[in-house]
Amino acid sequence: MDEVVAVYDARGTQIGTAARERVYAEGLWHASSGVLVRSLDGERVYVHRRTATKSVFPGMHDCLAGGVVDPGESPEDTARRELAEELGVTGTEILPLAHTAWEGTSNGRTLRVHLFAYETRWDGPIVHQPTEIEDGWWWTTRELREHLADPQWPFAPDSRALWDASGM
Repeated sequence: MDEVVAVYDARGTQIGTAARERVYAEGLWHASSGVLVRSLDGERVYVHRRTATKSVFPGMHDCLAGGVVDPGESPEDTARRELAEELGVTGTEILPLAHTAWEGTSNGRTLRVHLFAYETRWDGPIVHQPTEIEDGWWWTTRELREHLADPQWPFAPDSRALWDASGM
C-alpha cells in the first residue's frame, strides 16, 4: 500500500491527505521538512549523497536530512523523525532555519512543495539509513558554498532553494 502524506494548498494550509504516488503524479502541493547538521563549533556541515533508488532527486547530493510531512505531523516533528531515521541523530535541539515554497521537477514529474528547514549541532556518530543515503561527509561551509555556486553540481534543488532562502 502506498504511503499517505499530507496535502497542502498553495498558501501552505494542510487541506487533506493523498497517497504519495498520487501527490507526485499530479503535482499536488505537499510539505517537506529537513535538518541541516552543523558541527558543534559551527564550522562544518554534514553533506550526503542520496541513493540512486530514491523516488525524488535520486543520486543527488544534499545537506538536509528530511522528508515529506505525514498527516497530523508538524514540520518540526517531521524534521526530528527524519533526522533520526536518515542519520541516527537524536536528542538534539533543532532551530528553525528557513521556509519557502518551491515548484520544480524530478524524474519528469512536477513537484510543488512547502519546504521547512531546521538546524542542529552535532559531533556524535552519524548512522546512515542505507535505503536513503549512499555516502556522507563533513564539509566546511565555504566548501559547500563553492559547490552550490556551480549550477551543474548535482545537488537536490529543493534543498538548494532552502539554502538560498536561509541567507547562509
